[in-house]
Parts: sequence; C-alpha cells; structure tokens
Amino acid sequence: MLGPVILAASRSDRVRRLVSAAPVTRQVVDRFIPGETVDEILPIIRELTGDGLELTMDVVGEDITTPGQAAAARDAYLELIDRLGPLELGGRAEMSVKLSMFGQALPGGHGLALANVRPVVEAAAAIGTTVTLDAEDHTTLDSMFAIHEELRKDHPQTGCVIQAYLFRTEEDARRLAAAGSRVRLVKGAYKEPAEVAHQKKHEIDKAYVRILRTLMEGEGYPMIGSHDPRLISIAQELARTAGRKLDEYEFQMLYGIRGDEHLRLAAEGHRMRVYTAYGTDWYGYFMRRLAEKPANLGFFLRSVVSHD
Repeated sequence: MLGPVILAASRSDRVRRLVSAAPVTRQVVDRFIPGETVDEILPIIRELTGDGLELTMDVVGEDITTPGQAAAARDAYLELIDRLGPLELGGRAEMSVKLSMFGQALPGGHGLALANVRPVVEAAAAIGTTVTLDAEDHTTLDSMFAIHEELRKDHPQTGCVIQAYLFRTEEDARRLAAAGSRVRLVKGAYKEPAEVAHQKKHEIDKAYVRILRTLMEGEGYPMIGSHDPRLISIAQELARTAGRKLDEYEFQMLYGIRGDEHLRLAAEGHRMRVYTAYGTDWYGYFMRRLAEKPANLGFFLRSVVSHD
C-alpha cells in the first residue's frame, strides 16, 4: 500500500526539502491549498458560498515545538474569525482545528491546548459559527475528547471528528450520537498499528458504514467526510431510513477533490461543506492528501512529468 509509505515520507526532512524545492510542487499544492493568507482565501470563501456551498476552514500547520508557536496558531484563527465576521456567513463558514497546533504535544499540552482553543471557540460563537476538533493519531484522542467535552459545556455546538479505521471508534460513536452533538466521520489518514486500527480498505469501509448507521440513528448531527461515491449513496440511504431531513446531516469533502460532486449535492438540496485549508506550512497536509488517495499521487507525478 502506498499510503503508509507516503505518510512515512511526510516525516522525512530530506523528502520535505525535495518536494518543496520541486518547481511543479506549488502548482499542485494550489489544487488543495488555494492560498497562504487570509487576504488570499477570502475570495475563495466568497466564491464557494456564492455557489451554495458551506466551508470548514483549516489553517495548516502541525510541527509545533514551542508555546509561542501554539499561541501564533491561536492568533491565526482569531484573525480569520475577525475577517469572517463582516461577511455575515454564520454557520456556513466554520473552523476546523488540530489540537497539535495549539500545543497538545508540548509539556502540559492538554491544558495548554484547551487554553489556546477556548478563545477561538468563543470568537467563533460570537460571529454565529462554530469549531470542529480534528482527530489526529490515536495517542491524542483521549485528550481531544476531554477537551471537546469541556468546550461543549459552554458551547455545545462544538464538533469533533472520529475515524472509522480505529477499533475504538464504534464505541466512541455510540457515546457521541447524542442530542446536540456534531460528529464528522472520516476513514482516517494517519499511519496506525494493526493493534488499534483496521489495515485493509474493505474492513475500513465496512466499519465506516456501521459507524455511520449509529450516527444516523442517533440524536446528533452527522457530518459525512468522504469522497467515495458508494459511501455517499449509502449515507443517503441510511439518512432516508432514519427519517432524516436534508438539513439534519451534511456531506464534507476536501477543496480540490471532486468539485463537480460538491455542486451536484448542493444542487440536490444537501448541505455540502468544503474543507478548505490555507497557510504557509502546507507540507504535512499536502502529503496526507497524497496518502489518502492514489489518484492524488498520480496527479502529482503526472504534473512532474509534464513539467519536465
């Protein structure tokens, strides 16, 4: 499988230098990350919302090694929220955050991440929107869920992400499928050991459907994070079976992947939210997009060949 190889390469400084220096890299990265600054991303936000789509915004960056960098990540989100306010988009433009960016892996990281993310959640609520906590590797999840529970005491709309390939997720889904919850289900994009995660695609897909059924039959708000046409069709059928209206769940897909499908689902009346990342520290995000789907790697390699 290419995915684990690419994920391993994403942690190599040598590969980072090679990929970053390749002349074609920037044009390929732009497919997935349409800007580096708030000024560059605002026209994208206007364009997508003008097309009837919704967004979840991600300021990219994960290699946080100091409290100062964690504070800078917090401030980047606060700047984004400040700029979103005048657009009056409300919940049509929310935020996705990785707690690693807020200092979760540093000494005292749980408390530090909570202290940094709380003002972001408060600022988002002040402009009528919310925040979803992204899931990272399995060792961080107990901390993430604890922070999620704490934030929901004052801001119950705060969402979280669960990953179908982890064995623990079916139990997590049963706990989270409660009234008022917002849960994004994805397959998972980190290299996890066989002791904690399914390794084969068909096993992950089956787990995804089981977990999605739990969310659809629960009282919360499911967010289907997938580009897989088969899983999208299954999600629609599960929603119908559960008696859900079109505004009682949503689809989420990445910017730059299956854009026509984004528009098709929105035109059918579905809530379709585009996960839109921006920023200068794009390398880790870019490599995970390549790892998730072989077609993304093929796109990159074809671009290199055609450039040469």
